[in-house]
Amino acid sequence: MKGCLMAMVTAGLLMSAAASAAEKTPQQEKMTMCNQHASSQDLKGDARKTFMSDCLKKESKLSSMTPQQMKMKSCNNDAGDKKLAGEARKTYMSQCLKKS
Repeated sequence: MKGCLMAMVTAGLLMSAAASAAEKTPQQEKMTMCNQHASSQDLKGDARKTFMSDCLKKESKLSSMTPQQMKMKSCNNDAGDKKLAGEARKTYMSQCLKKS
């Protein structure tokens, strides 16, 4: 009897764990979305870490942006950091946005 009860409890726990593993929490959904945006921009290393940190901290503003909008924002920020202006900025933006 004790063995049967233990088997039932174990089976219940396994079913419960499987059900909760299939359901994503809002934080997990946000992590997935931020990860997809970072991948679409081909971010690596520190740039990816910074992006992920910023993305996860912000409320839904980033989650409402398309990957192309996120890429545009990232390229624009990079051009600003490099203090590019005029034709140099246009060229940089064009090349940055063409990257996959």
